Amino acid sequence: MARIVGGIGTTHVPAIGKAIAERKQKDPYWSPFFDGFDAVHGWLARTRPDVAVVFYNDHGLNFFLDKMPTFAVGAADLYRNEDEGWGIPVSKALAGDAAFSWHVINGLVADEFDVTMCQDMLVDHAVTIPMALMWPGEGGCPVKIIPISINTVQHPLPSVSRCLKLGRSVGRAIESYDKDLRVVVIGTGGLSHQLDGERAGFINKPFDTLCMDKLASDPEALTRYTIPELVEQAGAQGVELLNWVAMRGALTGRVAELHRNYHIPISNTAAATMLFDNIPVAQRKAA
Repeated sequence: MARIVGGIGTTHVPAIGKAIAERKQKDPYWSPFFDGFDAVHGWLARTRPDVAVVFYNDHGLNFFLDKMPTFAVGAADLYRNEDEGWGIPVSKALAGDAAFSWHVINGLVADEFDVTMCQDMLVDHAVTIPMALMWPGEGGCPVKIIPISINTVQHPLPSVSRCLKLGRSVGRAIESYDKDLRVVVIGTGGLSHQLDGERAGFINKPFDTLCMDKLASDPEALTRYTIPELVEQAGAQGVELLNWVAMRGALTGRVAELHRNYHIPISNTAAATMLFDNIPVAQRKAA
């Protein structure tokens, strides 16, 4: 059966892609952020995942305000990269696992999630930048991906509780897949930031710290925040925290925080990274 080895939350700020292209990882502005991935690289080398399930938010590439699904799941064997600008080089297409995607989709529908099924899906910086951060270098991303898009743009947005339940449904689906695969679950975006309006440049470090603490120890606690409260505390674009919540919900075993990094600002955004180990229930009982 497929096994969830752990989860990773990370920022997907477009400027990171430009910094990678210009080899600025050791510049004083960037090194506190990039150095925070050393622990992630070591963990990935040890766990060697085969598949990455990526919770992210589309930025107008596949969906726009006139047609905005709450949840959409990719069911393709290849995901081509396009973006809306930012000066980021186009990344290589990412391999998918359509059969595994359909298994996840069936699990979600059985749990009464009405998802949009995308047999043709493009991916933007919300997917490609995290892949480049986790697997740097010329070799590219060695895992297949299952992209799951969560609406963080067009209100009404799904609640924090709904996204936690989405993650849990995905986690159950992964663990019921009858192939021997190691799966890492990734949530991308945020943390606190607002890119427009009177609060442009808004960052809330105390709230970000609270969210990271609760993601590690008590994700249910975050469900008390309504979407308007989340916008107030984290900024209009800080609602990308929903992707992190879904990632944490998908971790089905005994979860341990292995690493975190927090650095502000990166392009007016609170840039954060978290790494979680996921010990399956069977191993936990044996221990």
